[in-house]
Amino acid sequence: MNYLPKLMQFALLSVLLNAPAAIAAQPAKESAGKAAPVVSAASASQAQPAAAIPQAIPFNRLMRVAPRRHLPPPEDGLRDPASAETAFLQPPLEVFPALPQTQSGLGNGVNWVAALNDGKITPRWDRLDPTAEAMVMDMSIVRVPKSTMPDVVFPHKQHTQWLDCSNCHPDIFVPQQGANQISMAAIILGQKCGVCHGKVAFPVSECRRCHSQPKVEAQPKQVDAKGGAKP
Repeated sequence: MNYLPKLMQFALLSVLLNAPAAIAAQPAKESAGKAAPVVSAASASQAQPAAAIPQAIPFNRLMRVAPRRHLPPPEDGLRDPASAETAFLQPPLEVFPALPQTQSGLGNGVNWVAALNDGKITPRWDRLDPTAEAMVMDMSIVRVPKSTMPDVVFPHKQHTQWLDCSNCHPDIFVPQQGANQISMAAIILGQKCGVCHGKVAFPVSECRRCHSQPKVEAQPKQVDAKGGAKP
């Protein structure tokens, strides 16, 4: 199959999604020489330091490996650096290099499914009870895209081996057949599957890991001499 048109669509979409950021940066350059506004002492005391406000990791639209990776928990932008519990978390660089790596090196570079299968990690199911076992759901959902791309297979097993159902349902996905509209544009914008994939899970550039089931081609109908369909 020819995937070039699909890849061209992704490239164009990436450019369009990054255009607002470039436009927004233009006024900042023009106003660089202007004096900064005066901030009163009262308002300054109420303002919270930027470092204390965790920012969500943006989707990697350009599919580039980040220059700084595996930052310590107080610096990763996900956790509250002012929390004492954050300092007790294990720095990723102490363990990530020993785990199976993805082919592209994007996301956080770790092949988590392989790490689970190889016994490299054993996620703790309950924070308080170390003996609690995961409620694994061995069920796959197949979504048939309208394009020529292979069908998407979503395996619940690999996700529920260390994620509770409430991580995805019902806020991200409504647990009802036909109730979820999913598109590559939404995923690239960080919605649906893009909440994790492209940030901490493997990115959408590894197409075959989701589009893994070949389409079943419809068999041509057989007709008789009079043009009618054969039984």
